[in-house]
Amino acid sequence: METRGGNSGTQALINSLVWENGYSQVVDIPTQGDAFLDVYLVQPESSFTSSSIVQGISDHSGVILEEVVRQWLGSLVLRVVPVYNKTDALGLQIFLRDKFAVWASKDSCVEEIWNNFRNIVYEPIERFVPHKIL
Repeated sequence: METRGGNSGTQALINSLVWENGYSQVVDIPTQGDAFLDVYLVQPESSFTSSSIVQGISDHSGVILEEVVRQWLGSLVLRVVPVYNKTDALGLQIFLRDKFAVWASKDSCVEEIWNNFRNIVYEPIERFVPHKIL
């Protein structure tokens, strides 16, 4: 997956986070010139069959995705899903402000700051973002 004008190191980190969580990017054809503007992530990849690009009404093409819909038989797989719109925003802000010195030191390059932030971001998600089971 590429982005127009993006930093390849930062893009590699984003790709790594996506893949670490079991998602796959399924659009492999540029949708505007040579840029990948449409990002579709699926999980599991086995449910995805194909994607195609169709002419849009401007210089941006549309995407058609085909997916296999399976009927659930037997046991269900439960997933814990964060409910971000109910986040304790104040608690999250205070937590990140307190950790600011850890992840944003003046001497670090942007990629080191990103790695430090990424290493601490999961803790406040568990503490300040409610979760529900699907």
